[in-house]
Amino acid sequence: MSFNGTFEVQSQENFEAFMKAIGIPDELTQKAKDLKTVTEIVQNGNHFVITATTGPRVQRNEFTIGEEAELGTLTNEKIKTTVNLVDGKLVADIKGVNSVTEISGDLLIDVMTVQDVVYKRVSKRI
Repeated sequence: MSFNGTFEVQSQENFEAFMKAIGIPDELTQKAKDLKTVTEIVQNGNHFVITATTGPRVQRNEFTIGEEAELGTLTNEKIKTTVNLVDGKLVADIKGVNSVTEISGDLLIDVMTVQDVVYKRVSKRI
């Protein structure tokens, strides 16, 4: 399955609770919750470049499936982790956050879980 494409967030569930759980201050969460995120994914075999633009903030992560890489987090930290492909989904554990990303038709679905807080973001191909 190819992840290539550009996607814009259409819906989010538990955004504020998730941001609080990972330590984002309330004032930043309030500013960010209404900003649209556009994610561009360039996949070349097992190599990925994912660029997420939220307002003025641009985060670019590059990795190869099954190899350790340094990825930027929502808290602006750089964390070494390995992204794996499991049942067609990109799966990673990033500093206590389990991240699962999948393509379903024209939708990019991200589910991030920290402790018992599950954040779901659905983006549509543009």
